Amino acid sequence: MTVSEFLAGLPEDRRKAIKAIRKTIKDNLDPVIKEGVQSGMLSYFVPHKVYPDGYHCNPKTPVPFIAVASQKGHIGIYLFCTYCVPKDSEKFQKEWLATGKKLNMGKSCVRIKKLDDIPLAVLGKTIKRMTYKKFIKSYEAAIPESKRKHTKKTTSSKKTATKKKSTGKK
Repeated sequence: MTVSEFLAGLPEDRRKAIKAIRKTIKDNLDPVIKEGVQSGMLSYFVPHKVYPDGYHCNPKTPVPFIAVASQKGHIGIYLFCTYCVPKDSEKFQKEWLATGKKLNMGKSCVRIKKLDDIPLAVLGKTIKRMTYKKFIKSYEAAIPESKRKHTKKTTSSKKTATKKKSTGKK
């Protein structure tokens, strides 16, 4: 599914809200981060070209950065980009609440009912602060070494035995 198909499949009120959220994300996003549709959500991710290891839960999937979903009772904004950095998540929450708007948030998912529920400027500032390099550094720090895929090939795993020629002499 393409982004255009995703947007076209939304009810008008959701499409309007998600288009505004999308514009805010794209206006503030590190250019390395790419847009697409993953798991039925509008997604922003670190492409394999930049981070070949991929997402630790499924290395074939690029590492998620942000996703926006049209759920049954709300629009979900999944701020994976702040999930691994508690200070950034706390700053986001503090800035949101300072606007006087209600914050309905889990670990990384902000739930809103309509566009007026979200301070887009706060979302934009949060995204602007998180470069892909900062994000990957915090992501790797949060993932145990045993769960990371390694794409670097080591020479120690290759056996390069040389055969000695037999001279036939004793």
